[in-house]
Amino acid sequence: MTTFLIRLFVKNPEDIKNPFVRERYGLLGSWVGICCNLVLFLSKLLIGLISASVSIMADAVNNLSDAASSIVTLVGFKISAKPADEDHPFGHARVEYIAGLVVSFIIIFLGIQLGLSSINKIFTPEPMSVSLVTIIVLILSILMKLWMSFFNRNLGNRINSSTLKATATDSLNDVIATSGVLISVIIYFFTSWNLDGYIGVVVAGFIIYSGINVIRETVSPLLGEAPTLELVDEIQNKLLSYEGVLGIHDLMVHNYGPNRCFASVHAEVSATENILVSHDLIDTIERDFALELGIHLVIHLDPIIQDDELTNTLHSLVINCIHEIDPLLSIHDFRAVQGVTHTNLIFDIAVPHNFVSSDKELAYLVNQAVKNYDESFHCVITVDRSYLSTTINTTK
Repeated sequence: MTTFLIRLFVKNPEDIKNPFVRERYGLLGSWVGICCNLVLFLSKLLIGLISASVSIMADAVNNLSDAASSIVTLVGFKISAKPADEDHPFGHARVEYIAGLVVSFIIIFLGIQLGLSSINKIFTPEPMSVSLVTIIVLILSILMKLWMSFFNRNLGNRINSSTLKATATDSLNDVIATSGVLISVIIYFFTSWNLDGYIGVVVAGFIIYSGINVIRETVSPLLGEAPTLELVDEIQNKLLSYEGVLGIHDLMVHNYGPNRCFASVHAEVSATENILVSHDLIDTIERDFALELGIHLVIHLDPIIQDDELTNTLHSLVINCIHEIDPLLSIHDFRAVQGVTHTNLIFDIAVPHNFVSSDKELAYLVNQAVKNYDESFHCVITVDRSYLSTTINTTK
């Protein structure tokens, strides 16, 4: 069914990096959600009114809010597909994250409402009128919501959409909520035990918990989360595959929404290479990243000296000193400037994000360690704090 709907409504469904294809996926998920939830709302509302069950009517309102959530998703995908403009030069793709955040708040609000109505039902229980039709409608509702969860999860995984994944989670919550209602109805049908309110409280707690988890997943990219280790490795391995790139450091990756990835990096090349040749290499790499990975990459060129014996010796000395402080530290942009009375050792230190010492303390420790070898050495240090989950400083 899912494959049929995708082929029917999404043109070129495999071209998921195309913002228009992505928008079609989002619109498909939204319209399916609106139609299905309206059908469920009307059927449950009717059954709830007939049976006088607060949990069934709360479940009906839950489905109505799901329809509203689908409308939010629909609007979110429409806005996120808008191209860049003067006020938003990186596009509007982050609106999709905001839409997912709105859906998660709706999930929590409904959980609270269901919890309050369930508590009220515990203290003021009312007799219910349950029939076989009620049970059948609830079972069909569970099956439909289960399919909707798989459907939205499928779409969300295809285009890596946090909004559709949040909608899938919401549908799965509805399966659990309606299952709880069904259990209470069946128990009442056979035993006349009214557990309507108690089961409603348990289901409400689970829904609130799930909504909080969805918020965590949605807020993280809005705040600017670190890129995945898989993406970092892919960028690193591809950069180092080019002949002429000797090493990389200071990699920064920015996410402005799904398929809106911008990155910058320093690439080390030989100082003896013709500058025009190195510049052509950098241009080629930037074009390849845009075409093959969809990443807008900006590369800063760092020429390094490889054939000077004194520079290499001093470079090794500094590396040994910083590794005695912490093996995870690394250096780049190393230069040695000799003077009459002293030698300046100029370099940057790449520091992991969880390194506890301050920049001044680290610079002092390194400077003292180097001076233990020769008092004439003076370190000029720039400390680079990592913007990744791990510090990248690679030299072939």
